[in-house]
Amino acid sequence: MTPRQRVLLVEDNAADVEFMLESLHGLGLVHDVAVARDGVEALRALGLEPVGGEPPAADRLPRLVILDVKLPRLDGLEVLARIKRHPATREIPVVMFTSSNLRRDVALGYHNGANSYVQKPVEFARFREVVRQLGQYWLSLNEPPPIEPGTGGDA
Repeated sequence: MTPRQRVLLVEDNAADVEFMLESLHGLGLVHDVAVARDGVEALRALGLEPVGGEPPAADRLPRLVILDVKLPRLDGLEVLARIKRHPATREIPVVMFTSSNLRRDVALGYHNGANSYVQKPVEFARFREVVRQLGQYWLSLNEPPPIEPGTGGDA
């Protein structure tokens, strides 16, 4: 059985935050969901802001970051680029979960290192099912990176 784990949810829409929290906790795989309401809060949660900050110990980093594109103060594409540039956070899977399906945003998301790009469904039942599928894949099926970045793990 997969241990329960941490997720960083970066979302400014209060209704989407509630839907996501309900859906993620319903999986039984997540024990801690930190919510950042803008890009600067997201970087602070990861120890990447202020510039030169120290990220938390590897075992305290989130297993997954779910990141919206359109955020106040610092957009999700820039947050993604900074996450993927920093050695302590670059291996954390980042799922862009956003209402934007603009070709430019999708292309920049992948260019900046997104592990997945998913458009948010409008209908609640579908939204919940998509979150369930994302959670199952990234938190249960997908093998996480080793705790020590770049080490290849114990095996």
